[in-house]
Amino acid sequence: MTALTLISPQRAAELMREGAVLVDIRERDEHARERIEGARHHALSLLDREHPARPGDDVLIFHCRSGARTTQNAPQLAKGVPAGVETYVLDGGIEAWKKAGLPVTVDRKAPLPIMRQVQIAAGSLVVLGTVLGATVSPGFYLLAGFVGAGLVFAGVTGFCGMANVLALMPWNRQPTSSAA
Repeated sequence: MTALTLISPQRAAELMREGAVLVDIRERDEHARERIEGARHHALSLLDREHPARPGDDVLIFHCRSGARTTQNAPQLAKGVPAGVETYVLDGGIEAWKKAGLPVTVDRKAPLPIMRQVQIAAGSLVVLGTVLGATVSPGFYLLAGFVGAGLVFAGVTGFCGMANVLALMPWNRQPTSSAA
């Protein structure tokens, strides 16, 4: 097993120019919306089926949005890396990459990531339930309570019914670009 070391965005960009492979472990919807050009996409959720390391890879740099997901899953990511392959975690993820002034590709036509859609929908329903509860009927407070209970359930179990429903919506079924 190989250890993963934190690396700055500037150093990661240098290594990429020398042939290092940047691996984006975010989910497909996140990668489709915004990505570092040239990054190999391999969602963390696919890791149990196949590791992103490929024959011929000498240097791998893993990244997510903020670095937290990659750092948290570093042991699992390192497990499938062949001996002799240098491995790194992009410190601060794509957010640090952007702060460093390095380029990203943004596809504004791609849907927002599912979890952002969940936050928007849940927040809207809570506000709606609260406003209607205060102005129309106190029974509408149940809507806010129901959404809150759903969020607690999702946090405890890891199952988010709203995310599953939103994933079926037509705007989330658009084909992704070949770069994704």
